[in-house]
Amino acid sequence: MEFRAGSLRAPLAFREERQKLNIHNVGLSSGAPWSNQADLDDLSREVFGVLGMPLDALDLSAVLRRIDLAVDARVPFLLSTPNVNFLMMSRSDEEFRESLLMSDFCPVDGMPLVWIARLLGIPIRERVSGSDIFDALRSRGSLGRRLSVFLFGGAEGVAENLRHTLNVEEGGLACVGVLNPGFGSISEMSSDSILESINSSEAALLTVFLSAKKAQGWLLRNHDRLEVPFRAQFGATINWQAGSVKRAPRWVQRLGFEWLWRVKEEPYLWRRYWNDGLGLLSVVLTCVLPLAVRNLLNRLTEPGGILTIDRKDGQHSVVIKLSGPATSRHTQSAIDCFRSALEAQKTIVIDVSNIRMIDPRFFGLLLMVRKGSIRQGSNLEFVGATARIRKIFQLNGFEFLLDATSTRQIASSDNSEINNDEVFVHGTLGTVAL
Repeated sequence: MEFRAGSLRAPLAFREERQKLNIHNVGLSSGAPWSNQADLDDLSREVFGVLGMPLDALDLSAVLRRIDLAVDARVPFLLSTPNVNFLMMSRSDEEFRESLLMSDFCPVDGMPLVWIARLLGIPIRERVSGSDIFDALRSRGSLGRRLSVFLFGGAEGVAENLRHTLNVEEGGLACVGVLNPGFGSISEMSSDSILESINSSEAALLTVFLSAKKAQGWLLRNHDRLEVPFRAQFGATINWQAGSVKRAPRWVQRLGFEWLWRVKEEPYLWRRYWNDGLGLLSVVLTCVLPLAVRNLLNRLTEPGGILTIDRKDGQHSVVIKLSGPATSRHTQSAIDCFRSALEAQKTIVIDVSNIRMIDPRFFGLLLMVRKGSIRQGSNLEFVGATARIRKIFQLNGFEFLLDATSTRQIASSDNSEINNDEVFVHGTLGTVAL
């Protein structure tokens, strides 16, 4: 059953489909052991900033728990699965990068990124691909938890075939609707009729099968218009799930050669993998290897220290000055400070002039502060970056944080407004010897 934009019968057909599949309240069980709203707190995510992207260090079971939590709470949850193609596009396309930065979870889909993480000392041990996630959700029928899913995109007829397969097998997913938007622009795919067709299905999951760039842009643009709790771009997963293309064997995936298998199955992909491979080689030589050497030298030469945080509260801003090593050992205490600053709902100004070093875990925390600021409509500004600090940001792919002109103007005006009524807090946080 394929519903197209503008179909006035779609809402009724969706309700009939749900009744037939007996999934009226699927995914809304209040007794789920993980139904704790605190688990959705971005500041508590074990997220790392790697080459300009947020990467979450959790395994497949943890991903499934996060999905269930979002569905149970009926809160918007955007999942992105970064791979090498995502990395290269994020370095040249600001909107695409923003879709990753605003995602609620970013497990690593791509063995080269896992290898880079290991080289940089980041505890990401396994790949969690979109297809693995879809497979796991599909196979959970024996656990008594069946989630309703809406299939958006895919080649003509492929989503319809998958819908039939999912509903016949009575596994962990029940398809309540499909929609093929064709080859229009993101704007054309964001019409009221298309969004109404998706929302009226009352699905728990929205799986998008478009090109990565178009899918991420569409999900970002319509984040607040979509009512389906969990949404993600799964790309070519639909071809494997529908059986139209054969996926690489597990041993090929583990060796990191799934890309080569995909070229065998879909030869037109060779150009993409060639370009991405050349780009990745450049990133490894100019960023990853220098970072690995710098990290080794820091471990050998840094005498240890503490992270000191100075905070000043003005009428319209909170100024936070970081001094010392901004590393994973100090993130928990820094989280408490940043959480309090976000609760103030003012412009947050972070002075990095006295930072000695900053690691991927702390970059991940800064990305979550940025996301929280954007979500609540406030601003975030980084000031005081020396040439050495700017180089660290550049190698890690986060120089754009220092060049955020949209927040710099507001923050600079707020700095001048801090007066005699300000509150000054000075504390030594996360006192741990390195």
